[in-house]
Amino acid sequence: MAEEEQQGEYTLVTESGETLKKSYGYTGRATATYPNGDVYEGPFVNGQRHGDEGVYRYNNIKKEGGSEDQEKDNYRGQWVENLKHGIGKMVYVGKGTYYGYWENNLRNGEGVMTYVNQDVYSGNWKDGQKHGQGTYVFFETGMKFVGKWSSGQISQGEWKYPNGTMFTGKFDNNKPKGKGKWQFENGNVVEGEYSQTKRADVDVGDDIRLAWKTTSDITKAPAE
Repeated sequence: MAEEEQQGEYTLVTESGETLKKSYGYTGRATATYPNGDVYEGPFVNGQRHGDEGVYRYNNIKKEGGSEDQEKDNYRGQWVENLKHGIGKMVYVGKGTYYGYWENNLRNGEGVMTYVNQDVYSGNWKDGQKHGQGTYVFFETGMKFVGKWSSGQISQGEWKYPNGTMFTGKFDNNKPKGKGKWQFENGNVVEGEYSQTKRADVDVGDDIRLAWKTTSDITKAPAE
């Protein structure tokens, strides 16, 4: 979802009730309705969206079809020179809700994304993608990915089950790859290596097949 710098004339209603055709040079709170149907309510400084508690509602109807009363993608938070920058909350209709830090219109820094299926990612972001230390919790299964993320995918860390079983190692395509170890709920540990092959029998979806090769004896947990 791109947010363009609005060009040409549009409707700007100032806090005093004056109606202008653009925000050029204006400082204060106002409501701007852009030609594409997007609406911004909040502070302006020298004609730019700038300050705290600015609300931008995207016109999903033109882009996706739908009714006038349907919920729209929207952002509420801080702005700097027309860009989402600072702390803010973004609702992506049908996808999820993000609350956290922004930089230059993108998710950057600490933030939490809660998806519509109730999965949750909490951690670091860079240029709009999961990047750095973070935890992803799968609501349906209770499993977790905990570790380092790169360009939207986990690259190294732990795959934890609710019963305490855990894989530690490296990942690719959000799946284990390379050397790692399994620690089971009884404390036993086994080391090995995962390989990935792309399945030829499917065109989309989960097309990665995993194969595990054990490379060590099982290390038993000490008896209590």
